[in-house]
Amino acid sequence: MESLEDNRRRRSVLLCVFVLCVQLPLSLTGDCPADGRTWVPFEDKCYHFVHGEEDKIKSYTFERAKTLCQGFELLTIQSAKENDFVIKYSPEVWKGTVNVWLGMYYDTNSDDMKWFGDDPVRFTNWEDSSSPSDLVPLDTCVALHSNTGKWENVSCLDEVENGVICETDQKADEAKQKPSALLSALVILSVVAIMGVSAVIWFLHQKHNIGSSILTAFEYHPPFRVLDTDQSCLVEAEETDSAP
Repeated sequence: MESLEDNRRRRSVLLCVFVLCVQLPLSLTGDCPADGRTWVPFEDKCYHFVHGEEDKIKSYTFERAKTLCQGFELLTIQSAKENDFVIKYSPEVWKGTVNVWLGMYYDTNSDDMKWFGDDPVRFTNWEDSSSPSDLVPLDTCVALHSNTGKWENVSCLDEVENGVICETDQKADEAKQKPSALLSALVILSVVAIMGVSAVIWFLHQKHNIGSSILTAFEYHPPFRVLDTDQSCLVEAEETDSAP
């Protein structure tokens, strides 16, 4: 049977290889800006929840909120899943209800709401009292309520809100192609390593159980030698002469 020590050694090696294979791809994802701020990856974007001391009252105008993002965009939401992520993560940063500025504005050219960066509006979550029909041109922005996830029309000039979330796309696909090639090579090497370690463990296990029988199975045995014909006749003649 396999000894306890061999069993522990095999499990340790396999566990190390498994951790390497799992953690390596995770370390190559979540490619967010390294600007000293805390960025939270979600799907293909990164989010920075602006926070400070909780005992201080936070109030931001729309223009101030855009400035706090320092070159990145204010929060845009393109799906119910993304909306749920924001309201579920908000309690990790803020206490109580927070009204978050959204990076949405009223476009007078199209008479419709748009996201900054001209992304199309594919998802909305308006409160009943804040449907798009209530929009007032030039002075219409949007805030998200963290307790309900609903959106409300607010004034861009007169209102102040207490929540700011900045967002940016994770690095482009072409920037991720180089690490993916390295990842593929490392995965292949890991598989080869697993096979090699398994073979060594199997050999040690068999050697431990069978002992030297593995080696004796390959022991060299010289072929049986048949006496030459002349020598055979000589032996028979000698035996005849010596007979009484």
